[in-house]
Amino acid sequence: MANPPPKTRMNPADFVPEDDHLRVEKDNSGLVIVTLDYPERRNAMSDPMTAAWVRLCAALQSDDTVKAVVVTGEGKAFCSGGDLGWLGSDPDASVDTLRSRMKIFYQSWLAMREVPVPVIASINGPAIGAGACIALMADIRIAGQWAKFGVPFLQLGLHPGMATTYLLPEVVGVAAARDLLYTGRVIDAERMLALGLVSEVCDQDQLGNRARELGQQIAANAPIATRLLKSALRDGGMSTLDAAVQWEAVAQPVTMATSDLHEGLRAAREKRPPHFAGE
Repeated sequence: MANPPPKTRMNPADFVPEDDHLRVEKDNSGLVIVTLDYPERRNAMSDPMTAAWVRLCAALQSDDTVKAVVVTGEGKAFCSGGDLGWLGSDPDASVDTLRSRMKIFYQSWLAMREVPVPVIASINGPAIGAGACIALMADIRIAGQWAKFGVPFLQLGLHPGMATTYLLPEVVGVAAARDLLYTGRVIDAERMLALGLVSEVCDQDQLGNRARELGQQIAANAPIATRLLKSALRDGGMSTLDAAVQWEAVAQPVTMATSDLHEGLRAAREKRPPHFAGE
């Protein structure tokens, strides 16, 4: 039987903000912080940023020392969405041509959904259009006081893209998704919290610290159990009670056979934080 391909480590130095419009850092806890870094365009999803994002997602998937990911924006915006400059630039393009281009763009950014560890969106400012979908594809969302959220596709004459019609109802429910999509209205952080779009709103100057704290808290969990849970909750969780029972009847025994379980039990008895090894 062929050996599996070797795991590789993600290197933050492979991402250069000036060229990639993306900044990456990784700390000793296994937390990776990704900053969309194109502030002069309100962190719009440029071609260089898109290419770097694809490389980043591939690196995150292959690095088993990564425990959690935080995504945020540089400056006053989270992400203003796709580059609108090309939308009407080729009026003679066929539907098939545009379909192929858009599918590649969607799949490039949605690759973050394949990352096997929890992803936190730290929404530091406006998240608009396709930029809102970057937040929606995260597992957890928190917001600063300056956060805004809007999906005004119809107001541009566009049908929603980037899996908005799946991601937004998954997060806020169908009724709220209809309201946001049909009206295109932009909502503030407190309304985001009321809709359950974010789990907490922080003082703006504390958002970065809170996102890091939350990421490190998650990174401290047992890695095997965390990755299995991420799989269980993918696409909105299990479709039926029986599916959940079948999954958990395998996944829980897998974790019961790890040394991390025994470390967790010892730590609970000794009233100290556990130190999991992912074994």
